Amino acid sequence: MKIWAALSEAFKGWVAIVRGDADWARHFTISAAGLATALILFLFFALLSVALATADVGIPNFFGLIIALLVQSLSILALYLGILITRKIMPGEISLMRLMVPGVYALIAYLIAGTILSLIAGPVLILLWIGLAFLLFSLGRQAGGWTIGVAAAFAVLTMVLLVGMPVTLYMALGPVAAPTP
Repeated sequence: MKIWAALSEAFKGWVAIVRGDADWARHFTISAAGLATALILFLFFALLSVALATADVGIPNFFGLIIALLVQSLSILALYLGILITRKIMPGEISLMRLMVPGVYALIAYLIAGTILSLIAGPVLILLWIGLAFLLFSLGRQAGGWTIGVAAAFAVLTMVLLVGMPVTLYMALGPVAAPTP
């Protein structure tokens, strides 16, 4: 049951981050193994999300499933790029793992909540984006040690990337991840 323990600890860690507790990092495994665990959990929940979202029309074929998972994984790329760009602009040594590991868990929560809300009440997703932006801001303040302005810029940049990349991909390629009958 390491999966549930990792999710439980991540939840506790995020509560600590939002509260501004200095010992938030003890709830996360800030290492390559911790990031791998978070990424595997993300892919699991992304697969579950695709299955739930396409349940009424049928699960896509293998190619469609891979494309859907890749599109879902763009949020990880958005987080990574947001961190890299902010680290490039701001002087100092901020550990990538300190930001990525809790950030991926925030994306897992966003994925789970987004899947549930899209099935129930789609327009509420805007509130979910605001909530994720707040989590990213808190992450920048706590894990990055950034000022309010830099943390806010990090959150906005990451959200623009998070929303913009899938939309751009959709506009460029069309509905490639749509299930085929």
